[in-house]
Amino acid sequence: MRFVFGEHVLDTERRELFRRDAPVALTPQVFDLLVYLIDNRDRVVCKDDLIEGVWDGRIVSDSALTTRIHALRIALGDSGAEQRLIRTLARKGVRFVGEMDEPPAGPSAVQLPHSTAPLLLALPDKPSIAVMPFQNMSGDPGQEYFADGMVEEIITALSRIRWLFVIARNSSFTYKGHAVDVKRVGAELGVRYVLEGSVRAAAGRVRITAQLIDATSSAHLWADRFDGSLEDVFDLQDQVAVTVAGVIEPTLEAAEIRRTIDRPTKDLSAYDLYLRALPHAVTYQWDRTLEALALLQQAIERDPNFPSALARAAYCHAVLDAIGRGEDRGSNRHIGIDLARRALRFGGDDALALAYVAHVLGYFNEDINAAIAIVDRSTALNPSGAYGWRFSGFQRLYAGQCELAIQHFQRSIRLSPREARWAQLTGIAMAQFFMGRLEAAVATLLQALQENPTYPLANRALASCYAHMGRIDQAREIVAGLRAVTPMIIPQETNYRKPEHRDLFLSGLRQAASETG
Repeated sequence: MRFVFGEHVLDTERRELFRRDAPVALTPQVFDLLVYLIDNRDRVVCKDDLIEGVWDGRIVSDSALTTRIHALRIALGDSGAEQRLIRTLARKGVRFVGEMDEPPAGPSAVQLPHSTAPLLLALPDKPSIAVMPFQNMSGDPGQEYFADGMVEEIITALSRIRWLFVIARNSSFTYKGHAVDVKRVGAELGVRYVLEGSVRAAAGRVRITAQLIDATSSAHLWADRFDGSLEDVFDLQDQVAVTVAGVIEPTLEAAEIRRTIDRPTKDLSAYDLYLRALPHAVTYQWDRTLEALALLQQAIERDPNFPSALARAAYCHAVLDAIGRGEDRGSNRHIGIDLARRALRFGGDDALALAYVAHVLGYFNEDINAAIAIVDRSTALNPSGAYGWRFSGFQRLYAGQCELAIQHFQRSIRLSPREARWAQLTGIAMAQFFMGRLEAAVATLLQALQENPTYPLANRALASCYAHMGRIDQAREIVAGLRAVTPMIIPQETNYRKPEHRDLFLSGLRQAASETG
């Protein structure tokens, strides 16, 4: 059966969904959910109907069910607010309300590459990846659905990373059951990176292994394994998919940066310039931040609507303000906010750009509730994005929501455990400081400063902590070192919206600075 509604074509026999003739990646459960809702579109279906019709009566938690409905809405371009296609009726259930059209002759003619008839494709302009079918190592054909579902979840999670080109399941699954060479896969699917893996289930436990490979060189970039219980397979699939996507995002970004640095510098594209800026943009050093900003400005000149470049450039202006060596902070602030608003205008559903936009607006003391709403959209679009949770932590910290800030900083670290953690650790320490846990704040700040000894915020926070603890000599020592980094020891204003938090931070700094003057 083929169903046509709006921009979508659903082919139930081939288990494919198209939007504007482009395939849409859906997990098996989400695909079955869509088919069930369409088949029963003449009525409201309740939770029990869904469990029986989609999950064959297996136990499914409310959170897993809600997650699948939310994932389906995202895939269809719908939302809980609009409910153009899937309508929720309180305490009753859900119903598919999209209008059906006569099926056109379009996507039925789509031809997918097959390993027996390879079509060599050029690499796209942005990083590209194919997730291969995971091997079922259990010896139990009944576990095949779990391995396939795991891959579907990972594809869906990776598809939320806007700068990454992800091959649809329909193409990568043509290799299922075949031993293939990653270089051949990369050439046939037109991708630079390949993710492989296996699933082994036994005695109620499951072990999932995954490895990321550069298909052009066969170099292994990352590998890990995950162990869990099969009691709730859907939650386990979600957990692994989010974790894998969270690790892959910075790993691929780092690989792309290395690859771009090695290229000749002639005729650089906007994206190349953007990648070249990234290593400098994360240092929190004055000269390197200016270097990053110069590269980003070139990228924006080539593509004025490039949301990621606009957002990162805005962030650089926030960094320059935080370092405090600029002569015209007012002009710097104005430029940063303007770049952030341009990125917001063109960013759409670019989760990474939205995260940076939220941070810049929150940092420069714009409406904190608006900044929180923007960063919440970022984490909703890409729940596995470490930067989104990092900047969400800062917005919560600015708003005075200290416990929630710590949770979001910790989630950011879990999603990208191999990246530098000094920013998140400093945010956690500031939340501990505001909560009166000074000893814990000092310990956390010392960890942050081991990774980045010149980070101004961490040094200011540590000096303030020491002063409030009566450890004036140590506070004086921190301030003396800070003067070598920035002339701005005591900021004229802070990002913290609660007066008691501002007063606590600044009073400690004044006490530490007065002892050195």
